[in-house]
Amino acid sequence: MLLIPNCVKINHFFLTSSHHSNHMGPGNDTQISRFLLLVLSNDPDLQPLIFGLFLSMYLITVCGNLLIILAVSSDSHLHTPMYFFLANLSFLDICVISTIIPKMLVNIQTQKNVISYPGCISQTYFSTLFAGWDDFLLAVMAYDRFVAICHPLHYTVIMIPHLCGLLVLVSWIMRVLNSLLQSLMLLQLSFCSEVEIPHFFCELHQMIQIACSDTFLNDTVLYVSTMLLAGGPLARILYSYSKIISSIHRISSAQGKYKAFSTCASHLSVVSLFYCTVLGVYLSSAATQSSHASAVASVMYTVVTPMVNPFNYSLRNRDIKGALIRFSRRAAIKGTLVLVVKK
Repeated sequence: MLLIPNCVKINHFFLTSSHHSNHMGPGNDTQISRFLLLVLSNDPDLQPLIFGLFLSMYLITVCGNLLIILAVSSDSHLHTPMYFFLANLSFLDICVISTIIPKMLVNIQTQKNVISYPGCISQTYFSTLFAGWDDFLLAVMAYDRFVAICHPLHYTVIMIPHLCGLLVLVSWIMRVLNSLLQSLMLLQLSFCSEVEIPHFFCELHQMIQIACSDTFLNDTVLYVSTMLLAGGPLARILYSYSKIISSIHRISSAQGKYKAFSTCASHLSVVSLFYCTVLGVYLSSAATQSSHASAVASVMYTVVTPMVNPFNYSLRNRDIKGALIRFSRRAAIKGTLVLVVKK
């Protein structure tokens, strides 16, 4: 193993640290297989409250997004491109929060703010994958609204099922390859003995920041990929909505304007919430240089945004509300029939 002063080289999922001792050959060397994570509060009295809060948010997010997926899949009226993308977004929101919150809940319950090295790399990979895929899906949904409002007569010709599936598949493949590249490059870095991550989960940017070895290549790849894979979808969203707003302004009747705007209001609110919280994380981090401030801000886009999305779509969308009502009625009828048969 190649030793660097005050640093250690990661090799086969191990880090060197002063916490655990191992005799290796003629001298003493130490190995650890875990990182320390930031805790949101060191007050023992607040731990049960934080645990209950995040558990509730996790359950609400999973149940809410599952209801959206069930409503879309079970109702033939919702088998359209817009709701196909919405079901994928709901699935993605479940994946995002499931990558982060369960480990946090375990750490709070066991009062240990640790994560294994393989677990940390896996969390970095999946958080990068799902957060990045969110960008692409929001951009694809913006394009769908653009075609529906700006080219309504050609909507069914353009947004065919084959194209919708291809857009989701291509965005998925691009994010998988990018996350794999970032994770493999992360494996090549060396870390200092005090391997404490100033965050409540293993976030890629934070992992690069705490490395002791040269991170120029990692930073370069991260910035380039962010510009291309995050800036590109954002530019697509801004372009789509600029055209949408222009088209809405050309509609003469107030009722027509309201109907056109209502079709994209839910998506616009989700886009605004996602990008505002992401920008808030990095702006607050740059302004305060506080790990706790950055971690609390990160809770917004990793936890709060996936939880709020189902409410944005279900409360503002008559089709979703109608599908959920019909689904609940069918479930109640089936339950009643099962009870009758058993009796």
